[in-house]
Amino acid sequence: MVHKHILYGVEGGVATVTLNRPDRLNAWTGTMHHEVKQAMREACADESVRVIVLTGAGRGFCAGADMDHLQQIQGGSREARGDEPFDPNAPEDFRKTYSYFPSVPKPIIAAINGPCAGLGLIIALYADMRFASDAAVFTTAFSRRGLVAEHGISWLLPRLVGIANAADLMFSARRVSALEAKELGLVNRVFPQATFAQEVAAYADMLAREVSPRSMREMKRELWNAQFQTLAQAITAADADMPASFESEDFKEGIAHYIEKRAPSFTGR
Repeated sequence: MVHKHILYGVEGGVATVTLNRPDRLNAWTGTMHHEVKQAMREACADESVRVIVLTGAGRGFCAGADMDHLQQIQGGSREARGDEPFDPNAPEDFRKTYSYFPSVPKPIIAAINGPCAGLGLIIALYADMRFASDAAVFTTAFSRRGLVAEHGISWLLPRLVGIANAADLMFSARRVSALEAKELGLVNRVFPQATFAQEVAAYADMLAREVSPRSMREMKRELWNAQFQTLAQAITAADADMPASFESEDFKEGIAHYIEKRAPSFTGR
């Protein structure tokens, strides 16, 4: 499939989705939105794909909504016209315009290689993990545009950095370095720009080769669903999932490769 605003490739069990408008710091457009969503569908349909990496071309991750397209994508309901939910059976929370990443049944790593602002930051927050280059810079941006806490950032950000830090980042829209982002809990890891791509690739490769795709799929679902559950509900849900895991091929392989002291060969089943 030919894309206008992204690149898509698969290698060694890792699908890489690259926002590809480097001359505009990969500013987000309606076309990019639909192409990213289609790429996520392709990655999910491809049984060889175990992990998805989302990154940006050139020196930026995503500078936010393209100012030339701001009216088009400002309102989620307007952009969502004709935009089917990624998974119509997913909880309602994961069927909004940008909130579908949790319903993608494979881990998504946001590889933040440079500036990450506004809507670009929200996209990164919906990923399961965030790795940053030490050249990355973050800003919520919205208060400096006269806007609000868009697209669920008021729910996402406090869960990562706490309410007070979220208020600071949203009210001020100040620029945050990668190292401060790590201290706040906004990103998982920070790598030097010179080795950033290799470090992200090594981690993604480890997930693709060494752990059960079935485990990751089930854990991701449990992890995101638990954000709307009590502890008792989360325990009950996990208990209900346990019998099928004991019957799975990946459980049998998990025991076998450990006993036989060899590399695993998981199937995801």
